[in-house]
Amino acid sequence: VFNSSNQGDPAALLDAGIVLLPQSRSLPALSLTNQDGQAVAVDQLKDKWSLLFFGYTFCPDICPATLAQLRELNTLLPEAARNNLQVILVSVDPNRDTPAQLKTYLGYYDAGFQGLTGEQASIQKLANGVSIPYIPADTSKENYTVDHSGNLVIIGPDGTQRGFIRAPINNAKLAAQLPGLLDRP
Repeated sequence: VFNSSNQGDPAALLDAGIVLLPQSRSLPALSLTNQDGQAVAVDQLKDKWSLLFFGYTFCPDICPATLAQLRELNTLLPEAARNNLQVILVSVDPNRDTPAQLKTYLGYYDAGFQGLTGEQASIQKLANGVSIPYIPADTSKENYTVDHSGNLVIIGPDGTQRGFIRAPINNAKLAAQLPGLLDRP
């Protein structure tokens, strides 16, 4: 049973921006499409720890900065921790973010990063389910932007939400705290 009391020093985790839920939370049972066009059941993200980041490929600022930081964070983690972690960009702009667009975009950052897109209703259901709400864009405007959070969702290897990493990301502190977290079942 997941219990936040066996997760290392809560103050150090919090200082690194890692907020653990008092108890784990199930993800909604729904399917999205990954960057290779394959269906992915979001409540079946198991076997590794996952960091979900809600963003979009046409984002002018938050997304490129966050993905670049996550790429750097990957290089700071010990190999065992890195191998036990997957980064997944969930598109809040499914109107423009096709699987092919996600694949091209994520390739700029790290070939290991994954992307998910799908029906707006499914993405909103997932976002609300993990408490990262966003405002769907008015897609009738040219060059529209989407308001979204820079927070990351932490999913455990059992497929449940364990917590958040609050933006802005502090890589030095995360690199010190994440390996201990990623070691746990």
